[in-house]
Amino acid sequence: MKSDLAPEDNDAVKSDASATAQPNIEQKRTLRRVVSASFVGNFVEWFDYGVYGYFATTIAIVFFPESEGNLALLSTFAVFAVSFVVRPIGGFIWGHIGDKIGRRSALSVSILIMSVSTFAIGLLPSFAVAGFLAPVLLLVVRLVQGFSAAGEYAGASAFLVEYAPPRRRGLYAAVVPASTATGLLLGSVLAAVLSSTLSDGQLESWGWRLPFFLAAPMGLIGRYIRTRLEDTPAFRELAQQDEVIKAPVFAMFRDHWRPLVISMCAVLLNAVGFYVVLTYMPTYLTTELGYGATESFIATTIALVTYIGFILLTGLASDRFGRKRMLIIASVTFIVLTVPAFMLLDAGSFTLVVLVEIGLGAMLTLNDGTLPSFLAEMFPTRIRYTGFAVSSNVSNALFGGTAPFMATLLIGLTNSHLAPGWYLMAAAAICLGAVICAKETFHKPLRDV
Repeated sequence: MKSDLAPEDNDAVKSDASATAQPNIEQKRTLRRVVSASFVGNFVEWFDYGVYGYFATTIAIVFFPESEGNLALLSTFAVFAVSFVVRPIGGFIWGHIGDKIGRRSALSVSILIMSVSTFAIGLLPSFAVAGFLAPVLLLVVRLVQGFSAAGEYAGASAFLVEYAPPRRRGLYAAVVPASTATGLLLGSVLAAVLSSTLSDGQLESWGWRLPFFLAAPMGLIGRYIRTRLEDTPAFRELAQQDEVIKAPVFAMFRDHWRPLVISMCAVLLNAVGFYVVLTYMPTYLTTELGYGATESFIATTIALVTYIGFILLTGLASDRFGRKRMLIIASVTFIVLTVPAFMLLDAGSFTLVVLVEIGLGAMLTLNDGTLPSFLAEMFPTRIRYTGFAVSSNVSNALFGGTAPFMATLLIGLTNSHLAPGWYLMAAAAICLGAVICAKETFHKPLRDV
């Protein structure tokens, strides 16, 4: 193609080329900072949040010593579930802040709240010291954690999607679940190390507190990285055009209730699967199948490494084949294979347990690597944070936070180790129906959503 410039304008051509190259280089640098900020911040949030699940059996002894066996564990998971009650409230508030003030502001504050509240758990007195005040304080701090976590997943996903190149939104958004799993991985590794090196008495006395104390320095690092970034180009464009919405929640219910309902149902597989496969599983292997704590954490750690390896590939695949296709494949896979997988877990071979956990983790990535970009693309920029946060947190409050509790309860009611598998199947079926009703969005510019 011929240039529009005359030959004598060569100097101008060189100057224009340099000017064009420089923004490209700067864009790449900005994208790297955005990915780093989203990864580190979300990693810190979910390390903090996941550690509780990995130390559930120890926390049950420390805070609920008067309960016996399954009842103490149920009490621990009940506190875990109750903390999700505030998730929808947090979704509304963080969504309002993110859509009205900016994504960066919401994310910078949420990580600070999470870090402080997690650090506080490490300082809580045990039941032996404070009596019934101890579990009450645990519940209060967990509620604060739940409120903070409500804005993280949605905000980080929206942040990445709005910065990402148009044809790589799925890949960039997959950084969020990858960082989530990396946070859980560190928690699992620490749990495995502490369980294998400390006696039961040491673990119950002070060992379980150590991972919670890591929250403060990691949170400060994450907050520092986030405050060094500008807000997303999509949000800045809205602000420059004075189109930032004043009441995003009202607009969401008035104009976008259908994608909201679809999104809430589509999140179910992620909500149940994430907490059953990646946080509840060590407890399941220990209390239901009789494996040692160290073995259980090793199996989950290996599964998490596999999950992280697959998750970015799934995000990339969703950019090529579409969000709907990937989510449908994930749902069908869980419907068909989940119960057989739990049958194999009960077969008595640790090697088989590891292989099954790897398989479940890989299956989950088909959903989790696609879901962040899918949810972000379901809502226009003006209410993206709110729509994502509300739909995700309502489903997680109702079904995600209660997943360990429900799994433990269903096993007790049915006297069957397969109960969590049937529960996962039901979540996958609802997710499948919702995704079928959704429109494909991966090929659309964000401004056309």
